[in-house]
Amino acid sequence: MFTGSYMHLAWGAGFTLLLALGCVWDLRTRKIPNELVATILVTGFLFALSSPNIVPALGRALAGVAVGFGIWIPFYLVGAIGAGDVKFFAAAGSWLGPAASWRAALAAAVFGGIIALIYLLLEKRLGAVLRRIALAASSRTLMVVQEGAGATGTRHRPLPYGVALALGASVVAWFPGLS
Repeated sequence: MFTGSYMHLAWGAGFTLLLALGCVWDLRTRKIPNELVATILVTGFLFALSSPNIVPALGRALAGVAVGFGIWIPFYLVGAIGAGDVKFFAAAGSWLGPAASWRAALAAAVFGGIIALIYLLLEKRLGAVLRRIALAASSRTLMVVQEGAGATGTRHRPLPYGVALALGASVVAWFPGLS
């Protein structure tokens, strides 16, 4: 996506820097600021305007935003990720277009699983989570698990899912042949 010219390489460096800023913010505060999301969105459309075929490029940018938003909004609605994460990925979709946004979401889901596993290991909660999954799988009733109710009843800090989203978008943008 960012190959072929020094200009594309510069655009790619800017995109990567913006995603990295989102990661830093998410790791520090578990929030991604709207100002950064707006910057990613606007620069994504500016990237589309730099294309020789402006109208189709703008259409791809808009479709990328819609696909990115559409994929992650259900996860926000069930409380799995934050609104900032949804907006962050939708804005990245303006750079990626619809097909790459879909592939980036799949990659982000894999990265999110890896990050969740690492957090469970670091917090020494993997065994408890695996027991709850086994119990839920063997139960014939629907288990309702209250948010924050872990084995010790303590509340845990939410995952920085923006990191997984940024990794998915970066991998697909820089290595489109992998996906």
